[in-house]
Amino acid sequence: MAPRAIGSATVSFGLVSIPVKLYTAAQSAASVSFHMLHRKCGSRIKQQLFCPKDNEVVPRDETVKGYEFAKDRYVTFTPEELEALEEKDTQTIEITEFVPLDKVDPIFFDKAYYLGPDRGGEKAYGLLARAMEETRRCALAKYAARGKGYLVLVRPVRGALVLQQLHYADEIRPVSEIPLGEANVRQGELELATKLVEQISHERFEPEKYEDEVRKRVLEQIQRKVDGEEVSLAPSETSGGQIIDLMEALKASLSSKRAGPRADAPAVGSEAQKERKPAKRAARRGADSSAKGSRK
Repeated sequence: MAPRAIGSATVSFGLVSIPVKLYTAAQSAASVSFHMLHRKCGSRIKQQLFCPKDNEVVPRDETVKGYEFAKDRYVTFTPEELEALEEKDTQTIEITEFVPLDKVDPIFFDKAYYLGPDRGGEKAYGLLARAMEETRRCALAKYAARGKGYLVLVRPVRGALVLQQLHYADEIRPVSEIPLGEANVRQGELELATKLVEQISHERFEPEKYEDEVRKRVLEQIQRKVDGEEVSLAPSETSGGQIIDLMEALKASLSSKRAGPRADAPAVGSEAQKERKPAKRAARRGADSSAKGSRK
């Protein structure tokens, strides 16, 4: 199924205007969310606005927005006053300058959206994407939507354009605020650490090799509960002895990487691994049944 556009806009630079459509680049439903329920009856709980001074529930139409400028002191704004302060939606991604992509620190990156050409804009869209790929540059632009003004970056990705929402400079905390302490790094430690980095280095970023293990476990437990299966959590494994000496830790890491995976270890997603999971589950059920019988 083709993705559905969430909006439309116009990319403009100089006298060139390119009609585009916006698409979400990430799945917002990737995280697992839970609802608050009443333990007694299982009904979903509703949130209410409560005034502790008057000791009463306050309807939403009796509320007003206020900014706390001092302890327990507020200035209030009406909806009309706040609306007058909002940025006017122009639906225009106004490019202000082009900069080398490798000069933009990823710490400024926020949300990402795909840009696709709208009707009649295919050639200009492709030309802009190709030009930025050839020059290895990206575009900094201003964009207004939903009453807010955004600083965005438009960058080429395999012939397409990505709109990357950026943080403003005053939103980024300076790294100088982070206490780093003092580190007296010895040459031998640096050489071992460098070898370890080189040993497990790869030339490409392959995100498909990684997955959210916590989300996977949560979804598995949810499905078991839906299926009516008794769920028992296995105790967490205790880690081995901790190596305190930095040199010994580096040497141990290098040795373990050289040894590689055990020959008898099944590959991820192999049939042997798939067949072993039900056996573990059955063994756990048997242990649970034995434990219940012993308690009786």
